[in-house]
Amino acid sequence: MSEKDIELVHGSGNVFRDFGDPRADLKQAKAVLAAGIIAVLDDRGLTVRKAASLTGFVAADFSRVRNADLGRFTANRLMKMLAAL
Repeated sequence: MSEKDIELVHGSGNVFRDFGDPRADLKQAKAVLAAGIIAVLDDRGLTVRKAASLTGFVAADFSRVRNADLGRFTANRLMKMLAAL
């Protein structure tokens, strides 16, 4: 395949929208919040258990966020987790 065979397509900035997901904006917001939670955990060197003890959320919630298993979270719950950190 040569460079002439490759078509460059610019995305919208939301991968979920680019793939036609009807809940693209919500999924993007949840992904951004989860990334923020992970950044705080990493910056502060917090384990999921330590984060749980500091915030009152269960360790499994932080583990799910780390594993990008966001389906059971509302955006509001993720915001509360981030604010609690």
